Amino acid sequence: MMPKTLLTFFVLCFFASFHSQAKQCSVNLNYGVIIDPSHIRIIDHGKTIIQINGSTQLFIEGREVKLDNEQQQLIEEFSSGIRRQIPEIVSIAIEGVDIGLKAVNKVIGGLTGENSASQQKVQTKFDELKWRVRTRFNQSANNYYIAPQDFDEFDDIFTGEFEQEIEEIISDSIGTILLAVGEAMINNSDNDNPRNTEQRISTFDERIESMGKDLELEITASAKVLEKKAAQFCLQMVELNDIETKMHKSISSLNRFNLIETN
Repeated sequence: MMPKTLLTFFVLCFFASFHSQAKQCSVNLNYGVIIDPSHIRIIDHGKTIIQINGSTQLFIEGREVKLDNEQQQLIEEFSSGIRRQIPEIVSIAIEGVDIGLKAVNKVIGGLTGENSASQQKVQTKFDELKWRVRTRFNQSANNYYIAPQDFDEFDDIFTGEFEQEIEEIISDSIGTILLAVGEAMINNSDNDNPRNTEQRISTFDERIESMGKDLELEITASAKVLEKKAAQFCLQMVELNDIETKMHKSISSLNRFNLIETN
């Protein structure tokens, strides 16, 4: 199997886990959101336009808005929903990376041996990638940030920004992987009988094909679980949008700021 074919196989293993995650999620965030244990801030071009302290104290453009009991209840429902859903975005993203990582690791381990130098090298690079996915959301302890975005393109987080980096990680490892496999073939072959080497090459190709079929089943099953989580996330965001609509009706000064938009 040529290196480019092997590279394509690894990349397909990784991205097969993402393409069905949230294609029907017609939810937009029109502003950025920052969460810490004490505050929720809604950000527009770096400026805090809405802040919720605790779960019921509301500030709009720096001014506190006095709320009656019914309005406080709406703000509490909204802030609780935001605190649940923003971390869920991070969870879905990291789990997606894990599915791809496990698939690629399984292939490399199958070719070069578990805990081989090649596998550990790729593991280290993917761990760094997962860390960068986390920092994309500025996650630190219980602090989260997410920028304005359209969730019907949720999987573009990976196929856009990180796709080239993932391909480079795998491509850089291909030479080491093939060298390890080649050495194993040579060490275990009978140099006086070229047919043995040809047979081992054929067996190697068959192993790749077999792993491809097994991984397709495994990734499909994992991706379906992740797809359900993404669908649940979208549903809960729609429900959160309904609460926001009630807030707009009850608190007129919020009408200018629509965080969640759904179709």
